[in-house]
Amino acid sequence: MKEAMPVLTAGTGLHETLALLTSQLRPDANHKEDMVFLKDVFSERSLGYLMKIHEKLRQYERQSPTPVLHSASSLAEDVAEELQTGPMSTEEKELLHLLMSPHLKAVLSVHDTVAQKNFDPVLPPLPDDFEEELDEESVKIVRLVKNKEPLGATIRRDETTGAVIVARIMRGGAADRSGLVHVGDELREVNGVSVIHKRPDEISQLLSQSQGSITLKIIPAIKEEDRLRESKVYVRALFDYTPLEDKATPCQEAGLPFKRGDILQVVTQDDPTWWQAKRVGDSTLRAGLIPSKQFQERRLAYRMKMGTLPNPKSPKKPASEGCDKAGLRRSFRLSRKDRQGSSGECSELGETDFLTYEEVTRYQQRPNERPRLVVLIGSLGARINELKQRVIAENPHRYAVAVPHTTRPKKPHEKDGVEYHFVTKQHFDADALNNKFIEHGEYKENQYGTSIEAIRSVQAKNKMCIVDVQPEALKRLRTAEFKPYVIFVKPRIPESRLRRSAATSPGGGEHGRLTDEDIQEMRQSAIQIDQQYGHMVDRVLIKEDSASACAELQGILERLERDSFWVPLSWVRT
Repeated sequence: MKEAMPVLTAGTGLHETLALLTSQLRPDANHKEDMVFLKDVFSERSLGYLMKIHEKLRQYERQSPTPVLHSASSLAEDVAEELQTGPMSTEEKELLHLLMSPHLKAVLSVHDTVAQKNFDPVLPPLPDDFEEELDEESVKIVRLVKNKEPLGATIRRDETTGAVIVARIMRGGAADRSGLVHVGDELREVNGVSVIHKRPDEISQLLSQSQGSITLKIIPAIKEEDRLRESKVYVRALFDYTPLEDKATPCQEAGLPFKRGDILQVVTQDDPTWWQAKRVGDSTLRAGLIPSKQFQERRLAYRMKMGTLPNPKSPKKPASEGCDKAGLRRSFRLSRKDRQGSSGECSELGETDFLTYEEVTRYQQRPNERPRLVVLIGSLGARINELKQRVIAENPHRYAVAVPHTTRPKKPHEKDGVEYHFVTKQHFDADALNNKFIEHGEYKENQYGTSIEAIRSVQAKNKMCIVDVQPEALKRLRTAEFKPYVIFVKPRIPESRLRRSAATSPGGGEHGRLTDEDIQEMRQSAIQIDQQYGHMVDRVLIKEDSASACAELQGILERLERDSFWVPLSWVRT
């Protein structure tokens, strides 16, 4: 008996019809290959998906709601006006408040715009005075809305043809957001004014003076460059940059000013000389020009060659030299001989390194990781050892100090491995020769040093290790193993103390007994450390007094365990 064909109704969907057709295909001796082919085609999963999508679209077309009216805004105004003509109940007052709120007005305005289908861009009429040699399809009229912001594009004059060419599109600017202006486009007119015979600075002034909408006549480039893609490259600036003082920048107004320590997102490196970047945390979407790493290094190398920039490879005077008289010297300092020779220390810059940018990424300590190392450096008068000991004493279960080594004799109340690791001079010298100390020096004919193993021993107990070192030791500690967080502590020196005479200044306070010369040395020490090592500092702590400085330091340590921070990319790269 022959099988009856299934009945198809008006409500049967396309994908259901397809399934029914597939089920009816039977092998036939005369058309076997055709049947197999049709069954394979109808059985394709992608075809079934397409049929379902088509059915949903048709269903949406039949059920799609349409606006009841096109004038909701004016109706709301009429209702508000009617409500205000007489006394109002509580509900009427609430309704009036809602109708007068700017947010609801904006929603109703958008509703009316969509209901009227009035959301297509309105283009200006094509001008009648096209050059004869150009056909209409080769000219593009672009209208942009830029308000008070820059256009976000730079121009140049083609040396061969003399044409005004779009040289660069700034990421996030008005030109970039429009998607209608591209690098290589030829600019002919701005707001109906021909720019063919104008100088680039005159054109830039014309563009900057245009407020609100601006109309451009453009001849599109034959080959438009790809749109800029958002980059994931982040760098920490290691120098200050002011575009208005940079004569080399192609457009000072398009430059991005930044300070040392700012985090920059580099959105494109297409130009080997001028990168485009945005400062992390800025609300503006527009990128700005910054000198590329290679270009900035070449400039610094040239300045060093010409003698206008100090050689980064030359030895630097220790910041702690000459501070005995003020009574502010730490218990020991680095030996200059050891720092430059057998200790393995080196200048914080390599042979070819200049302070430009350091690639960084966000890092947050995970529960199974060892705590980050906290490094304190301080200018004269900061008394960082006292600050460190106070913080550790208040919470000895979370924080600890790296126990130093010494060759001095042990006192009766001291225990080996608690106050110090007491070792012989031969043992100490051998460890120093093998670069086991991050810093070491001599004090009253005895050797003192802080070893790398002492830091590891604290971290192995899952405690946060706090060390205070001379700034010269930072290079040795800035490794992926320790991931140090560097805090620069400096005392607050009131300006009145800088101006006040030692003979007339009264005593009292942390700095009450210091002379004017001591105060100046403290101030100069802070400036010198900042200039030489500030690019490695994560936080500056201004010490008002011991109690407030201790509380601030504790807050930093707590955030260090739970928050994320920018660190060099090399520290977390696997």
